[in-house]
Formats: sequence, structure tokens, C-alpha cells
Amino acid sequence: MANNKRAAAECISEDALRHFKRYKYSSVDKSPISNYVLRHYWNACVGFLPLWLAPNMVTLLGFFFVLGNVGLLEVMDPNFTGPKHSWVYFSYAFGVWAYSTMDNIDGKQARRTGTSSGLGELFDHGIDSLNCTLASLLETSAMAFGATRIGALTALIPTLPMFFSTWETYHTHTLYLGYFNGPTEGLMIASSIMLLSGIYGPQIWHQPMADWVGFADLLGSLSFKDIWTPLLLISFFTAHLPSCIYNVWQARKAKGLPLLPALLEWAPMLVFTGSLILWLGSPYSALLRDNHLCLLCLTLSFVFGRMTTKTILAHLTRQAYPYWTILLVPLVGGALLVNLPYLGLPAVSASVEHLYLWAYFTLSIVVYFRWAYLVISAICSYLGINCLTIPEEKWKALQEQRKKDAAGDKMVTETSLGAGKVKHR
Repeated sequence: MANNKRAAAECISEDALRHFKRYKYSSVDKSPISNYVLRHYWNACVGFLPLWLAPNMVTLLGFFFVLGNVGLLEVMDPNFTGPKHSWVYFSYAFGVWAYSTMDNIDGKQARRTGTSSGLGELFDHGIDSLNCTLASLLETSAMAFGATRIGALTALIPTLPMFFSTWETYHTHTLYLGYFNGPTEGLMIASSIMLLSGIYGPQIWHQPMADWVGFADLLGSLSFKDIWTPLLLISFFTAHLPSCIYNVWQARKAKGLPLLPALLEWAPMLVFTGSLILWLGSPYSALLRDNHLCLLCLTLSFVFGRMTTKTILAHLTRQAYPYWTILLVPLVGGALLVNLPYLGLPAVSASVEHLYLWAYFTLSIVVYFRWAYLVISAICSYLGINCLTIPEEKWKALQEQRKKDAAGDKMVTETSLGAGKVKHR
């Protein structure tokens, strides 16, 4: 009861919870690779999962593959200059691919075990949000970009499409995945980059492209690294953002609502992105210079995770859009801290900035997990379900039913074969 009361204070009131009783998942996936190739792979993979394995645990196990590789990165390539051993790159690629696989079969496991719920969507997208700054951190290492601005951009840019997809879902109540999308093609490209780095070495991204594809007169000394930043930004602003805006406009138009007020909901992402640009772009900041990129990305994993998961919760419970999260305050504070000289104040030392980031990391963990625990506990209590386990009697009943179905199918097959033999005679 105490947990429910505290959770109510976190915008998960009884009125909000009642929407979980009417939950129905909705998604549109236009990716040809998903629909014609990977769908068969995913269907085969889910068949290997035991019926006692809860869908949310499948999601969490996939995330552990990424977390394990982030730990490996810290040991084998703390400077993001490219691991010395090929197997590390292959481990990165496998970890990202395993995460992608688990992320795509957790819903299938839910339907297979009859445990689909709004909590599953919240948990799934919550883990996706946490992963946004971590899987791409492996990409920074695999491409040997170092703790630089381009390395930070590579690690942090997945937060942009994730935020706007979440914003889109809030208004349309449908997850839209385009012909080319991050969860499918994006993770495939990331895994491929890691594999190529393991085979040929990370220097391939720094060498002139003409060395590989020819056209030296046209390309000159242009490397893949040189076009990486505009490629990422152009892809987002042309292939992702317009479709999100269009789908939100269509959804609001159907309700007789204007689009402009919905654009104000970009405020938290503008604060998030603007603060990072001011912090990391400041000549007085030592975070990148002193190689604290990993700690920054771990911190922002919880900050961004809290921000987008609150939006998904608001979508599931039909509540007002969450414009703010308290975890954005220290991010703004960090941007101000390193730019004090522009205000006529003395610059803070690198050690103070580092301690500030550690304090921010600690705060983000406490705030995130407290909020997650309260919300998940309230939802589980209301629906009478478990988050990470399936009740023994439920999965055992499913096993027995599958045995009966298999026996029935065998009997039908034997009967059909017998009838065929009689007819043949």
C-alpha cells in the first residue's frame, strides 16, 4: 500500500493504472528486411526459449549482452582508439546482434506464453532508451574515434531518433518503424561496422575511401570519418524526423487538434541536446580531453532513459505529456559550470568537473531506479502479474497443453498416412 501511494505521487495514480486493463499493442513495421528475411530468423529463435522465461527477462538478457561489452570496452579499449585484438570487435558485434535479436523476440515470447501487457511495452522501450548511449559507445570504440567530439556524437546521436519515435508513439499510440529504421537496419549496420573493424582493422574508417573503391580523382583523400557526421545528421533530419512529424500531424488532425502545441513537447530534448553541446563544446570542459566519455554515456543512459520512459508511461496511461524530469537539472548545471568564464567567473578545474559528473551519475542511478521500482511495483500489483517471472502453474500448464497439441498433431498425421495407404491399395 505504501508503494502504491508513493507511486501515485510519481504520476501513476489509480486513474492512470486502469488503462493497463485495456492495453492493446499497436505497431507498423515497413522494413522489407524485417518482413521478408529476419522475421523467419526471429520466429526460429523464439522457439528455443523455454516457456518459463518471462518476456521482460528476455529483454533484460539482451541488454546484458551490451552491458557486458561496455565492461569489456573499459578493460580492452578505455581510450576508444580501437581494441588491439580482433575478437573484441567480434564480441561487440555479437553483443549488439544478440541485443537486437532479444529485442525482437521478447514480444513473440509474450504472445507465446500469454503474458502480453502494457508493462512489457514500458519495459521494452525503457531498456531501448537505456541502450541508446551504450551500444553506440561500442561503435565509437570499433571505429577508433577516441574520446572526441565525433566520438561523443557517435555515442549520443541515437537518442535523437529514439526521442522523436517516443514522441510520435505518444500521439499516435502506434510504434512506427519505417522502411529503414534504427532497431533493424541501424543495429545491422552497427554490427557490420564492428565486424569489418575486426577483420580489416579500425583504420579503414580513417583511410581515404579511394583506397577501397577507387575514383581517386573524385574522392581525393576523403575518408569515411570525414563524411560520418553529416551522414548521421542528414539521415536523421531527412529519413526519420519528417515521418515522425507527419504521423503526429495526421493523428492530431484526426482529432481536430493543431500541430504547433505538440512541437512544444520537444522542449526536454532541446534542453538535453543544447546542454550537451554547450558542455562538450566548451573550450573549458575537460570531459573529453581527460577521457570521461564512458562515464558520461553511462550517466546519460539513465537521464535519457528516465525522460523517454516517462513519455511511454504517459502514452500507456493516457496522461499529460511529461515536459520535464528532474535529472535534466544537473545537465543544465554542468553546461553552466564549464562556461563560467563567459560570465566573468573563474573556470572550474578538471577535477571538479570530474567529481560533478560522478555526483551526477550517482544521482541519476538513485532517481532512475527508485522511480522504476515504484512504477513497476504499482503496475504489477494492479494487474496481479510478475515483472521478470512467469508463475510456475502457468508455464507448466502451457507445457502440458503443448504436449497434448503435439500428440494430437502426431495422431492426425498417422491417421492421414494410414488412410493414404488404404486408398493406394
